[in-house]
Amino acid sequence: MKNEENNLQIEPVSSVMKVFAILNVLAEHKSVGVTELSQIVMTSKSTVYRFLQTMKMLGFVSQEGDDDRYSLTLKLFEVSSKALEYVDLVSLTEPYMASIAEQTKEALHLGIRDGDGIIYIYKVDAQYNLRMQSRIGGRNPLYSTAIGKVLLAERPESYIRDVFKDTQFVPSTANTHLTIDALLEELKQVKQQGYGVDNEEQEEGLRCIGSPIYDRLGNVIAGLSLSFPTLRYTPEKFEKYIGLLQEATTKISEKLGHTK
Repeated sequence: MKNEENNLQIEPVSSVMKVFAILNVLAEHKSVGVTELSQIVMTSKSTVYRFLQTMKMLGFVSQEGDDDRYSLTLKLFEVSSKALEYVDLVSLTEPYMASIAEQTKEALHLGIRDGDGIIYIYKVDAQYNLRMQSRIGGRNPLYSTAIGKVLLAERPESYIRDVFKDTQFVPSTANTHLTIDALLEELKQVKQQGYGVDNEEQEEGLRCIGSPIYDRLGNVIAGLSLSFPTLRYTPEKFEKYIGLLQEATTKISEKLGHTK
């Protein structure tokens, strides 16, 4: 299958190429008219106009009053800044995750919030045969994960209720929270102790511990978790894992400019 994919000829999508051609021209000029822009990208005025109006609707392009001239907004900058933020976050976190993985031989995940769920943006696999099955880009609910809990714990109740206003709590295991009120009660403890626990709530036989990562403004922007099968659990290991995670997330947060 992989060989077949490698042999496929990827045909460029002309409309996408035109959009990026327009963006490149706008990036090089303070403002450009439709006529001039169509000449530069060698596309009809009507087509360029339709692209510009769509980009304007999406917030990437602004039009100067009723004039025929268009310019870029800061939307692209915002998008690229977010991407760079997560690239920096992964590069900062990676050595700490590698160190903890070497000491514990267990799986580690770096996750961020996406709506009412979390997305894993980096991971280190366990060195055991029996381990958590996951992937970068994988998604899980906020309410049943250790990372999700630390991402929510310091938010006000009204904010949390708004996050889950359209969410159905699905019981993955017998331990999964079924209501927002049950989750809110646990989040009080998570905030107090400074870490979150998934006690076989997402997957039977699997436990996770999560610790928050703060930005320079004191906002929790990500969570770092360690996952291990319940059969490898001991109270001593549990306390050790909490200490390793909190030490790492404190140092990562400091590098992001956070000070207590």
